[in-house]
Amino acid sequence: MAAASGAPLPPLASVALLLLLAASAAARSPMPSPAAFPGAPPRQLQRRRPASSSSSGGRYAVAISAAAAGHDDTAAASAAATKPFTAHYFPQELDHFTFTPNSSAVFYHKYLVNDTFWRRGGAGEAAGPIFVYTGNEGDIEWFATNTGFMFDIAPKFGALLVFIEHRFYGESKPFGNDSYSSAEKLGYLTSTQALADYAILLASLKHNLSAAAAASPVVVFGGSYGGMLASWFRLKYPHVAIGAVASSSPILQFDYITPWSSFYDAVSQDYKSESLNCFSVIKATWDVVEEKGSNDAGLLELSKTFRACKTVQSVYSFRNWLWTAFVYTAMVDYPTPANFLMNLPAYPIKEMCKIIDGFPAGADIVDKAFAAASLYYNYTGDQACFKIEDGGDPHGLSGWGWQACTEMIMPMTISNESMFPPFTFTYDEKSEDCFQSYGVRPRPHWITTEYGGNKIDQVLKRFGSNIIFSNGMRDPWSRGGVLKNISSSITALVTEKGAHHLDFRSANKDDPDWLVEQRRQEVDIIQGWIDQYHEDIAQMSK
Repeated sequence: MAAASGAPLPPLASVALLLLLAASAAARSPMPSPAAFPGAPPRQLQRRRPASSSSSGGRYAVAISAAAAGHDDTAAASAAATKPFTAHYFPQELDHFTFTPNSSAVFYHKYLVNDTFWRRGGAGEAAGPIFVYTGNEGDIEWFATNTGFMFDIAPKFGALLVFIEHRFYGESKPFGNDSYSSAEKLGYLTSTQALADYAILLASLKHNLSAAAAASPVVVFGGSYGGMLASWFRLKYPHVAIGAVASSSPILQFDYITPWSSFYDAVSQDYKSESLNCFSVIKATWDVVEEKGSNDAGLLELSKTFRACKTVQSVYSFRNWLWTAFVYTAMVDYPTPANFLMNLPAYPIKEMCKIIDGFPAGADIVDKAFAAASLYYNYTGDQACFKIEDGGDPHGLSGWGWQACTEMIMPMTISNESMFPPFTFTYDEKSEDCFQSYGVRPRPHWITTEYGGNKIDQVLKRFGSNIIFSNGMRDPWSRGGVLKNISSSITALVTEKGAHHLDFRSANKDDPDWLVEQRRQEVDIIQGWIDQYHEDIAQMSK
């Protein structure tokens, strides 16, 4: 997966970062995240601290659900159909890297389990693998329900599925409602702490399983920011995970590795490839909206045009609302209908451009842009009005603002060729912006220091293995991803028409052949990792 000053960085996301509604993006930082998504244009947004969320709760539960014992496959499949996972809570230490008095404080770390198809092993049979989703910057249920690929392949592998929430998101907030209240508390929100959380939770989980399952190989999966974490987990904890599947993982969107204008150039190319007129209309919209909203009468008129639920106070709110629709739609330009961010039809960019191109000559340019953006916000037609401002944070993405102001510094600029207003990025300006927001200054080169990235092909070829980097070139985040094979076991699967972690969505009867083939390749590669693992174990036991 924000809005503030500095380049508009979409949350990834996971994905994805980030994230979702223009209004909620405006409450964060102008740069969308890697798992989060891109948000509003920089500088013009009023910034405020993220709202706090409900505290984590629950009890210590590291064992598999009681329902796992003694069920038959039919009953299990039926239960999974109605409730695909059970929630558990693990007592996690606050700080894994110091021995200060506060470091051993415990918070309850949420994770989800599906054991419907798990092969438990025993009596000479090896247990099935453990497939783990490394959680993104939001509620873990959101990512679990949008990662149908893992559920689809679990029966083939006899796999146990585990989805681990990222600290400071969802219910896994170390300080409950106060988790976002100060830099002292938010200081424990880092990618390194999150990866250590995953390693410790998995070690405890395996310890509490059967003796056969304790030897089960672990494969980690992640999309967007979660994909970054999955690939980094494989590099940092190779003794825990035998392989990683990292989808739409922009691990090269840092420093000077990837051209800074690449994200918004890619978004623009997506629209231009559908219709030059569509691209031109969107490009011309920003100045027209700003001019029309330059006074109170104009804001009132635009509020009516945009069907705002209440009169909008800032012209930049309209720009943010349109910005979010066009950027997020580019990310999720899926070949089949989907509801990951919003309910959208197949190939939504094509449908947006049909709307714009369908207007008669001389029609108002703002009417065209509004109608196209409405496809994103109201494809189902059930919205009587739109919350242009204060749209909320439905997936709990607020913590990304902190991450985007500390270690996740992904420089983004907007070129004159883009359909968005030109924008330049400087590290100094980003530093000042973050200091104003949180009282801290970014460490812009920490990610490449901690995980690498520069000359990644040379580096990983020497010591890395068993990582799939999958990217679809319709996804603007793909430009910051690994797009070429690094070695025989570090593979790049690139699809021309793929979008943001499309391969992780559930299989659909209308999936194009190239997507079916991409998933088949991923399954074959994972099978090879597991087979090699068992061969190595067998050799060691001789």
